[in-house]
Amino acid sequence: MVVQEPTDVDAFDDILSKNKGKLIVVDFYATWCGPCKQMAPKFARLSEEHTDVLFLKIDVDECEDIVSKYDIKVMPTFVFVRDGAQIDIVEGSVEDQLKTKILKHK
Repeated sequence: MVVQEPTDVDAFDDILSKNKGKLIVVDFYATWCGPCKQMAPKFARLSEEHTDVLFLKIDVDECEDIVSKYDIKVMPTFVFVRDGAQIDIVEGSVEDQLKTKILKHK
């Protein structure tokens, strides 16, 4: 599945509302962040491996409202959402932990 990248809070909220009951993994990244760049192809690969999960990317410099909503302090941060509510989080570029939590929450 293709990783989606909403560019504002309305587009983000629309995606969440249209995917009730589905696990959504949100990658909060910055274009200037080295670890974020390293995780990008891994995140894309996970989206192909787990087609029953929705994968989103949020540029922290472009979507400050969404960043504030989830109190993002570290990049990358991966927030797990279901039914509009945060259910888990992974901070940093820890691929194994990301994989484990995807399997846990599917």
